[in-house]
Amino acid sequence: MSKLELPQSLWAATAAPAPQTSPLDRDIAVDVAIVGAGYAGLSTALHFATVGRTVQVVEAGDIGWGASGRSGGQVIPGIKYDPDDLIKMFGQDAGKRAAANFGSTAAKVFELIDRYKIECDDTRSGWAQPAHSKVAEAAARNRCRQWLALGADVTELDRDQMAELLGTDVYHGGWIDRRGGGVQPLSYTRGLARAALQEGAAIATHTRATSLNRDGANWSIKTDRGPAVTAANVIVCTNAYSKSLWPKLEQTAIAANSFQVATKPLSPNLDRLILKDNVVASDTRRLLAYFRRDRDGRFIMGGRGTFAEPTTAAEFRHVERMLARSYPMLADQPIEFRWGGRVAITPDFLPHLHTPEDGLLFVLGCQGRGVALQSKMGEWVRDYIVSGDPQKLPLPVTDISPIPFHALRRLYVAATLSYYKIADVVR
Repeated sequence: MSKLELPQSLWAATAAPAPQTSPLDRDIAVDVAIVGAGYAGLSTALHFATVGRTVQVVEAGDIGWGASGRSGGQVIPGIKYDPDDLIKMFGQDAGKRAAANFGSTAAKVFELIDRYKIECDDTRSGWAQPAHSKVAEAAARNRCRQWLALGADVTELDRDQMAELLGTDVYHGGWIDRRGGGVQPLSYTRGLARAALQEGAAIATHTRATSLNRDGANWSIKTDRGPAVTAANVIVCTNAYSKSLWPKLEQTAIAANSFQVATKPLSPNLDRLILKDNVVASDTRRLLAYFRRDRDGRFIMGGRGTFAEPTTAAEFRHVERMLARSYPMLADQPIEFRWGGRVAITPDFLPHLHTPEDGLLFVLGCQGRGVALQSKMGEWVRDYIVSGDPQKLPLPVTDISPIPFHALRRLYVAATLSYYKIADVVR
């Protein structure tokens, strides 16, 4: 049995304490079993528990060990596609419904924080998307107008307004979505776990699910600890850390790394200038830079990294160069923390929901929107399973469809990253 403890990061160093949990020590039968104690798994557990279902979560490591405890903590409503794109993809009615659903995700985060008094250094000043080029600015403004037409609290920003908001003049205009904000992601994940426990769910940490098998009308989850969990419904929320629980599941997405660095706390004069009101931001590059501050005034920069797990400071140099490019005045700031984690990228950039057999549901694919998207996903999944109505889900359930030549994914990711670097320069 491996001991998956939280890797070193800014979030691990500054998070609120985790609730008390322990490994699974006996066989258990419940209504709903959930694999993965990240945003999706814990939100799903919480929402099922609030309607009286018995719930058992099994997690291979600590709570938030995967992407949820390592993310940028940006609470961004929506998904990668604009409302008009969703209408083209799914038709007028379904597309509008999808846009409305995805537009509500950030509000769910703040609702849960308020209801369960989760201490996670949350900020609610919005998410800004600055444009790296004039072409990108036009697209960003168009995106803003589409959300505005749906009643969202959004505003276009010209170059001067964006510079005033961000504290850097390297970007063109763009827009701000005031529905968004930020959280300390590990503190928020631990808060979701505490809320789920409060509502009656059970969470077993350092308990790896090793297989899923039919057990009559139910499912049985075997674990590396020995005890098993039996349930009528199983929801697997392992995202980019999915490993061989179900045939070909891991081959449906690319597990790319996202790297982050954090400076030491900025001096008061810099702190006042940069990211007014603690707004969070991510730019329009295909290999986007996402950035924010933490509660102590550190500046955090994140971006995509190599496929391999980072082991040395040198592997974060490209993120430090991104920091210097976006904020030249911070180029000489000492870096205090460096860390990385995997994100699941689906070929169509949509979240995927798979039900290969009755009573079994797989949820994966965040594309960098996991905090808000997966917090709301827990409610959608509960409503779908309780009602049996597929319309309760934001998107249709799809078949598990492996990416062709997935075994070559390292080359695919490397080639894509190289292409995007060139495209970001010329557009």
